[in-house]
Formats: sequence, structure tokens, C-alpha cells
Amino acid sequence: MTTQVLICDDSSFARKQMARALPDNWDIEINYASNGIEALDLIRQNKGDILFLDLNMPVMDGYQTLEGIRGEDLPTMTIVVSGDIQPEAMTRVKKLGALEFIKKPVDGIIISQILSDFGISLGSESNGAANKAIDSADDDDYDLDDSYQELANVAMGRAADLLARLLNTFVVMPIPNVKHLEITELEMALAHVKSDDSISAVCQGFIGSGVAGEALLIFNESSYADIAELMKFDGEITESAQLELLMDISSVLCNACLNGIANQLDINFSLGHPIVIGQHIHFDDILKGAASQWTKILTIEMGYQIENKNINCDLLLLFTEDSIEALNERVSYLLD
Repeated sequence: MTTQVLICDDSSFARKQMARALPDNWDIEINYASNGIEALDLIRQNKGDILFLDLNMPVMDGYQTLEGIRGEDLPTMTIVVSGDIQPEAMTRVKKLGALEFIKKPVDGIIISQILSDFGISLGSESNGAANKAIDSADDDDYDLDDSYQELANVAMGRAADLLARLLNTFVVMPIPNVKHLEITELEMALAHVKSDDSISAVCQGFIGSGVAGEALLIFNESSYADIAELMKFDGEITESAQLELLMDISSVLCNACLNGIANQLDINFSLGHPIVIGQHIHFDDILKGAASQWTKILTIEMGYQIENKNINCDLLLLFTEDSIEALNERVSYLLD
């Protein structure tokens, strides 16, 4: 009997990766959803015997989808597949009814093992061709910006995991924002986070295998008090203490995120020494450093927020224009 498999992820790139990681000998029909609302509708139509569910999605995220499934007692077996690998994320989805949690990028061997552990029959080897035909017939194409967003989502999850462990808390992860911008457009794009509060910023260069750029961590100085509390920092929060806290956070987020990107693309990045652009500065001054000499850049913006705390920061990965060709080439390999 053919099993109805539903893959729910806002990234078409991630949906493709997930579909290709499924066992070749599994007698299935694959259905796709880009958010929880679409997924719930398909499950109601009996098109989701088994659901592979992402967490970070627009419209309705994975947590809300699990709540909807439980609230309606819908007939599906849910396996969460996410870049958010924080221990608390895993705990929360299990409490909401998920059978298992798989970290991105997906591993076909792990998927097969989980299906076996739950007694899910894969059928005979003769069904492999049919499964591949369904996958190849899927016309859900992806674009390169979508793939960049998914790469950033996975890398962001690894960085959030380290930060969550460091602070013993839960990091809220929004969806990364990918744009191709002129340097003047980048300045305008940053205006939405500009406020009366001053900020601190750390810049760290990276280069490797034809890819180069700058990681820019923008930290709201109003967050220092809560950061100091979570890190059990004793004493007065002086400018020197703020710098120490800033460098600690920068070391975790910048290094983990860049390493996450590099690992997925099979690149070894050489990282420059982190430089504090300045404390008590405003957004108007941020791009007067190394990035200002560029003309056009690929920008990936990732926001981090600590749950129930006044702690938030933005990590921007700024890739030079001449890095795009190398990035596109390596991303294309991931689905070959």
C-alpha cells in the first residue's frame, strides 16, 4: 500500500533535499507544503500519513502546526526536520507530539533508521523507480536565493544552539533574509532597526575557496544588563565589561555561523581577527569600515532574540560580488 508522505518546509531547496534523502525502496507518494496551514489542509485530505515538518516557517510555524495536529487529533506521524537544534527545541516538539527530531541537513541513513525504529514498512526494492519518478516529476523548482536562505537557516541554528547552551536559555530564530544590494541600498535596508538607542558592532572578515566577505554583528546596548545577568557577570557594567560581553557573544555567533556555512559548502574559511567597529555608535556609522569599498553585495541577515529577555542582535553576512559565482557553483552541487 502506498504511503502518503508530506514534506512541509518554506524552502523549496530544503523540500528537494528532504525528498531525495528518502529511501529509494519506499512505496510512497510525496506531497509538499510551504507552511503549517497548507500542511494541515493536506493532512485533512489524507495526504500526510507521515509528515516531515520544519520549525521556522512563515504563516504558521512548526510548533503551531504540531498544536493544530494535536488539537484536531489529525491522523499523521510527525518527524520534525529542523536547523534549530537547541535542546529546548527538541524537548518542546516531543511534548507537542512529534515522534522524532532530525537536524538539517538531512541524512538518508538516519531517516531510514528512524522509519525502521517505528516499524514503518518501506516495501520492496522494485518500488524504488516509482519513488524516484515521483521525486523527479516534482516541478517545485528552487532559486539560488532560496538555497542561500536554507544554508543560513542551518548555520543560524548551530549558532543559536551554542548561544543557548552558553546562556542556559532559549534563542528565538526568525527566518533569514537574503538580498542582493548596492552598498547604498544596504544602508537603507538597515534603517528599519535604527532607533534612538546606540549600538555596538563587531566585524570579522572571512575568505576561502573563492568566497570572501565580512560578518557584521550588530548588538543593541540596551541588552547588556540581561546578558550580564545570564552570564552571571559580577560587578559594574563598565564600557570595558560591555566590550568583554560583546566579544564573547560575537565569538559564539560569528564563528559558529560561518563554520556552519563553510561545512555545508565544503569550504575552509580563514577568519580574520574580530574588530570592534565602535561602541556607542549609530547605524549611520556602521558601514564606514571595510564593506564601504564594495559596490554590490549579497546580504544575509539573521536576527537573534533571547526568549523573555531584552536581548537581541543582528548578524549580517556580507558576501562580495565576485564571490557569487563560487557560491552558486557549490550550492548547485548539494542537489546533484
